[in-house]
Order: sequence, then C-alpha cells, then structure tokens
Amino acid sequence: MSRMRWVIAVMVVACLAFVAGATSADEAPPLPLHSIEGVGGVFCTSSAYLVNPGPEGEVFGLPSVGAAYVDLGHGRTIQALTFTETLWGRVELGYGWDHMSLGGLPGVIHFFVNEEAVDLHNFNVRVALVKEGDLMPALTAGVHYKRNEDIGGIDNDLMGALSLIGIKDNDGWDFTLYAGKTIKSLPRPVMVNVGLRSTQAAQIGLLGFTDDRDIVPEGNVVVLLTDKLGVGAEYRKMPDNFSNALRPLIKGQQDWWTLCACYVASKNFTIAGGYGHMGDVLNHKANNVWALKCKWEF
Repeated sequence: MSRMRWVIAVMVVACLAFVAGATSADEAPPLPLHSIEGVGGVFCTSSAYLVNPGPEGEVFGLPSVGAAYVDLGHGRTIQALTFTETLWGRVELGYGWDHMSLGGLPGVIHFFVNEEAVDLHNFNVRVALVKEGDLMPALTAGVHYKRNEDIGGIDNDLMGALSLIGIKDNDGWDFTLYAGKTIKSLPRPVMVNVGLRSTQAAQIGLLGFTDDRDIVPEGNVVVLLTDKLGVGAEYRKMPDNFSNALRPLIKGQQDWWTLCACYVASKNFTIAGGYGHMGDVLNHKANNVWALKCKWEF
C-alpha cells in the first residue's frame, strides 16, 4: 500500500473515532464540501447549494475554510486551500489556491524550465437564482476568474511551445449554471447536481488558458447513508481546446471522474476521501488517483 493510502486510512480512522461532537439528527449536515477550486461542491465539480448560509434575514453567514491533497502519481500532487463566505443566503464568495507540482516533467524537457510547480488562483462569485422548493430544484449561477502565476514563465522557457498548441493565456473566465435537488422520498436522501460550464481552461487552468471557449457538462450524486456518512460520484467533461502536438510531454485532456466518501465528524467539520480517474495530465496518466480533503464551518 502506498504512503498516500496509509495517510487516507489513518485520517479516516481518526475521523471515525471523533464522534463526541457529532451533529444531531435534527441539524443540517455541513454540506456541500469545498471543491478544489473554492466553491461549494465535491472534489472537482460544484453544487447548486451554497456553503454555510446564515439564518434567514441576516446578511452574513459564517465563513468556511478547507484543504485538500491529491496524489496524481509520478511525483505530481495538487494541494488546495479554499475559503467561502455566503451573504444574504444567496451570494457565495469563494477563493481557491491550487498548487500542482510538475513531477519529473522539467527533467525530461530538453530546455531549461525554472518552475517545478504551478499556482492557480480561483476567484468565485455564485448566486442562488432559485432556492429549492417542493417541486423546484435549486438553480445557481457562477462567475469564476482564474489566474495561473507560472504557466507564462514555463511557456517562455519552452520558447513559446505552449502557445503553439493553443495554450496562450495566464488567465481566463469560467461561467457555470447548476441545478440541484435533494430527493427525500427514497429510503435515504439523495443529492443530485447537474451543471454546465463555459470555460477556456486547460486542465481547469493548471496548464493555462486557450482562446477557445467550450461549454461542457458536469455533475455529481451524493447519497447520505446515515446522518453522518455519505458516498458519492462526480463527473466533469474536459474541453478539447488544445492540440496534442507536444505529445508525449504535454498530452491532451480527458474527462475526470471520482468516487468519494465523506464523514460528518461534527456540526462544523467534514472530511472526505476519494478515488479518481483523470486520464492524461502533463506527461503521464493520472488514473488511480487518491485524494483527501476536509472543511471547517465556523
């Protein structure tokens, strides 16, 4: 068993042991989680539900913070720090910092590449257009500004090779529209979220941004097996917006999907572990990915 699997196992066991402050059955669980981009969601997809809204009639909800670790294999990892604040129960402000190490890629490129990692900043505003009713799903629209601090330097080191395959920009905008519904008529609640994303991002922005804009589907399903334990799956289609001319150093994008389990350790704290399939990322496949994330609501 790899080191990351041991880390996940130890953390999950520790979380299961932390039951003294667990949420009671009449309290809403601290869901959704934070996605790695800093919005309410799962791991790589969003939710129509906002994070930690305040009581009805109050302007400020309490903030939420999160952290995530994703092991992509071949020395590549993603670490994420996330933050959200919900205003008036309808506007979610979010930020996510994603740090991806490049593994052995700089060593196999026959040019001098100074950067060994890239940093992606995600600035998010999401608005609940429609709140969930008996027959009406929740409907949430989002605007997301993304900026990659390092990909321009890597492109310069490669003498413009990334620009030649279509990855030309350090920053870009995503626009999302999500519908969500919690089905309570089944033996256990099932949360379903489906969305559309308009994006220019290559590998969610970790590889930069193109001039082409694509509209792609994504979504997730989470089943609350108990008041404390949920399992879910998510899918995110990736746009085909840059060429494969640099294969095998920079490969094309493939769709992402994950399986995950989350545990509500207390009324403030959730922890989740996941298994993912991300296809080609940089110069290696990122299948059999393991991830761990947590969120604290104040």
